[in-house]
Amino acid sequence: MIYQSPIRKLLEAYQGPDVGPDASSAKAAHRPGAATGERTSGLIAEFFTYSSTEAVEKTHQVSCELVGSFGDLHAEYAAIRTGAGIFDSPHRGTIQVTGPERKDFLNRMLTQELKDFSSGQARESFWLNRKGRIDADLLLMELGDHILLDVDITQLEQAIETLNQFIILEDVKLEDATEKYHHIAIHGKQAIAVIASASGDTQFTLENLQTKTISINSIEVIIVRRDQTGEIGLELIVPRDDAATVYEALIAEDNKSNKRVRPIGWFAFNTARIEAGTPLFNVDFAASNLPHETGVVNNRVSFTKGCYLGQEIVARIQSLGKPKRMLVGLRIKGDALPDAGAQVYKSDDEDSTIGVVTSSTISPMLGSAPIAFAHIAIVQAEVGNTVIVEAESDKVAATVCDLMFYKGSAEQKQIDMQTSNQTPTGESKA
Repeated sequence: MIYQSPIRKLLEAYQGPDVGPDASSAKAAHRPGAATGERTSGLIAEFFTYSSTEAVEKTHQVSCELVGSFGDLHAEYAAIRTGAGIFDSPHRGTIQVTGPERKDFLNRMLTQELKDFSSGQARESFWLNRKGRIDADLLLMELGDHILLDVDITQLEQAIETLNQFIILEDVKLEDATEKYHHIAIHGKQAIAVIASASGDTQFTLENLQTKTISINSIEVIIVRRDQTGEIGLELIVPRDDAATVYEALIAEDNKSNKRVRPIGWFAFNTARIEAGTPLFNVDFAASNLPHETGVVNNRVSFTKGCYLGQEIVARIQSLGKPKRMLVGLRIKGDALPDAGAQVYKSDDEDSTIGVVTSSTISPMLGSAPIAFAHIAIVQAEVGNTVIVEAESDKVAATVCDLMFYKGSAEQKQIDMQTSNQTPTGESKA
């Protein structure tokens, strides 16, 4: 099954911010010294198929097409760091959970603590199988009378099927709402300002992992904040039939001010999220992995809550202090960029494989340095350790480091807030 984005035609028709009647002269007014000619042709959206190994092996394949780039990767990346990038996200599926016992049921199933989960909150969690491995990576949104689960579209069908197996007498219902809702993300410093203007709510604000419902052009839009690129990240869940209207309203914000709003593709988002240290399910970890191998276990798992499926395995690894392997950052020495799937070796034995690269990019914020995520053996995962990586038909040295390569404005704000709540001795002011 191929999930088709409802705004596909709009993506194909996009020609760039300077194309259209009077567009060049209008933009030039905001850029003293800029050339004022008219562009004769626009940009071209390049699509690629998003799927997973597990999905391909099934009889009914689940996949979609994502925009890789609109032809100007540098401008798309710059929109994230200085403006707002609009990212169409057909690779996200939606599960709607209803019933008075929904929260209690999910709390007994998932790795995150949900006893105090209240309206307006969002939380990240894993849904594990009996072997403690990841069936789904979830973003939960409590909306008062129901809960929405944001999930990778390739895992949606299995997540619903396996969760339903544990509903016996509970008054709870899980529904595939992917045909009802479509996902559009906004990443960038100006993301909050874009929503405030598009919704007409000049006081609009939202903290990380909070959710609320707003109105854009009289269309009800569920919005949740999840910072993944180091800048503000807002994920909009919109009625599928109204997705085009909302998308056009967001893009139109570029003409209202100098917010630098433009659509972006996967490649720009991917570069920014790797810099910010954000691993992704179906890219950097998958159903074969344990939570402790993902690099995000502390964001998804509560180690103080009651029982849930797979807890014994998670607790055992936690008590031992480390898994057999883990996800780390790699700072490549030199200019060669390793591809995903490249082998990682011990520095003193280039025939001894210790892991594999899962993601890589050239980092603009680090002077165009090659960086990567890799799953490697825990004995080689100490920060500062040197390893060898396959890159561009060669083997190059790399330094093991933390996942976060660059502290964006959103992450730095969180660090500043945490610091301001500490006394000189390190104890909380509260």
